[in-house]
Amino acid sequence: MKKLIALLLAAMMLFSLAACGDKTGTEGTNPPSGTETKEPSGNGEKQYSQGVTDTTIKIANSAATSGAYAPVGVPFNAGIQAYLDMVNEAGGIDGRKIEFLHTDDEFDPVKGKAALQNFVEDEKVFAIVGHFGTPVVGATIEDLKDYGIPSVYFATGIGQLYAEGAKTNADGYNIFPVQPIYTTEGQIMVARGVGYFNATKIGIIYTNDDAGKDMLTGAEAKCKELGIEYQAEQVTAGSSDVSAAVTAIKNSGADFIVCASIQATMPTIVKELAAQGNTAPVITTYVNVSDAIPPLVASDIKGKFDVYGNGWVDYYDEDNLALYTEWVGKIDPAYGMNAYAQTGWIAAHFFCEGLRRIEGQDITWENYMKALESAPIQNPFGGLIDYTNGNRAGTQVMNLSKITTDGEGGWELVDELRSMDDLVAMANG
Repeated sequence: MKKLIALLLAAMMLFSLAACGDKTGTEGTNPPSGTETKEPSGNGEKQYSQGVTDTTIKIANSAATSGAYAPVGVPFNAGIQAYLDMVNEAGGIDGRKIEFLHTDDEFDPVKGKAALQNFVEDEKVFAIVGHFGTPVVGATIEDLKDYGIPSVYFATGIGQLYAEGAKTNADGYNIFPVQPIYTTEGQIMVARGVGYFNATKIGIIYTNDDAGKDMLTGAEAKCKELGIEYQAEQVTAGSSDVSAAVTAIKNSGADFIVCASIQATMPTIVKELAAQGNTAPVITTYVNVSDAIPPLVASDIKGKFDVYGNGWVDYYDEDNLALYTEWVGKIDPAYGMNAYAQTGWIAAHFFCEGLRRIEGQDITWENYMKALESAPIQNPFGGLIDYTNGNRAGTQVMNLSKITTDGEGGWELVDELRSMDDLVAMANG
């Protein structure tokens, strides 16, 4: 079980480390010209968005399936296809089979933009599912909003995906992230500090890259919301000298420290905290919860303080795990333990859940997106994700692991998936 969790976290680490027109709404407006059509259903005229017929629904993504990222993109797409195979063999959804198109963009944003244009304007797909990789997502996020096309699951955690109370596609209404967004994770880390560790003053050490700044944004917002005193100090990503920031945090009297940094700066920060005699617990992003980190810091922190990390999946539903293993095994039995294929399965699950909610209704972008945000959706390998009221925050529940200091160390799960509200409630008794 712990190995599976570590594998999936490693997958998300790779996605995240890659980070180094007229926009229309959904209320009282239509998507850009030509994106919605009417087609006869045989029982009278039905409203269909593009990519939908009486028997099929067409979706797509571009992902790196050659080159350095092929070991990620190939199984990721296999996981999507495995889930769709399961759905299609059972007759589809509302009698429609789902067709999945994909293009190899080689992790190249220029090729990713061209692929998206082809999918939407030429292939006229209904939705983009499993938009892949920080460079491509960053280069196409505004295009997705311009098109207004439903976009479900992003293999990245960049802050541009985050939205609160989105009402129009310009706000990100048509964007439905699933995996953690750094801005949300920063909020969760503060909530964890307050609820689980009884923190009264929080120190935030963050890197000057997008990941660090996004986590800082979330952490500051949650501190202000909860009325928690905090102090934030910036370090340069990749710097070997973080002593000044660590000294400032230590002298501030912080009793809980957020290390808002991805590899490789995070070990440098932790080592400096140990060297300066820190005793406060430290929490870091899910990206750092990999087998590579504990050997770098375990001996430094032993007997001084604990280092914790977030996670966003679990495998307690054995039926879901067995179903995944069965269907992905039909594509390649080796993918049974493949974390990237598991994330593809999650992406397809979220897309299909929206379709299930509009069975018997007009299959339009508007109806589909309203269905996705009508009630929280269960992650087959994790907690609920809530898109209601235009919130686009990705995973909003996370669990907690701790670095063990025996030998070279490892990660040990110490607390279950909890939401921010649950964590804050712990502080209130």
